[in-house]
Amino acid sequence: MTELNTVDLLILGAGWTSTFLIPLCLTRNVSYAATSRPSHPLPNTIPFEFDENETESNPAQFRLLPAAHTVLITFPIRAKGASERLVRLYQQTHQGAVASFIQLGSSGIWDGGPTLQNKTGVWLDRHSQFDTTNARANAEEELLALSPSTPTTVLNLCGLWGGQRSVKHYVGRVAPTKEALKNKTSLHMIHGEDVSRAILAVHANFNRATGERWLLTDSRVYDWWDLASAWGDEHTTSKSQAASPYHEEHSPRKEGKGPQPRWVRELMNEEGIRGLPRTVEQLGRASDSRDFWNTFELEPVVGRLE
Repeated sequence: MTELNTVDLLILGAGWTSTFLIPLCLTRNVSYAATSRPSHPLPNTIPFEFDENETESNPAQFRLLPAAHTVLITFPIRAKGASERLVRLYQQTHQGAVASFIQLGSSGIWDGGPTLQNKTGVWLDRHSQFDTTNARANAEEELLALSPSTPTTVLNLCGLWGGQRSVKHYVGRVAPTKEALKNKTSLHMIHGEDVSRAILAVHANFNRATGERWLLTDSRVYDWWDLASAWGDEHTTSKSQAASPYHEEHSPRKEGKGPQPRWVRELMNEEGIRGLPRTVEQLGRASDSRDFWNTFELEPVVGRLE
């Protein structure tokens, strides 16, 4: 963590994202500071915990934070008025500092919304109507409403993977039965490295982001049937296979992948699916994140799930 009075980036909530973001900051010489909860302090972080339900303003812990050009809020905010209060308390305790604010959100705000019933068809993008009953989405709108006087933006992230998060680990949980697998359609993901690159791109070009909500994916639409067929449930490898005396390089491909590949084959026959992955029309839902990558002239560098 940088010990300067003013840093380029202040990370409010050093969690999973910071394990990718901090190394990238170091590589690019972006000065930073990060916070963690006093109850679970992390090394080289500032103790800070924002209570979104607090009814009275308490600027004390905000004074411990350094001035920053960009403040990244990694934790969700749902309470009405909390987003505005966080920004106001930071500004009050850092007179003279001009900070921009990035809120990390979730693409889940579009789940269950009217998008699939409107004229856009199966595709949604950052301009698609989100679920207006979603408290997190409404708190993000509150933050965006502070622009342009206070530059703010929201990055709605799809599924996150990288490091210890491997999508392979979730097949057995997502599809424990054939019926559960039958109902699984599309999947959208983004690697922690690309999330970090996106954050620093916004930080460096905030004028392009002010007042805008963005949808971030790795530009791919994955099919759960395709993944389940290829991977199966990695936790079902038989003991006999695990104890094989033969070197894996010279052994036949392991077959202990659970029932998911068989279920996929059966479902393909039942649903008349001739090949995988299924088309977007067959999946019924797809996310278009081109606006972000085009605006900031970037491409995702990590694709093809592992």
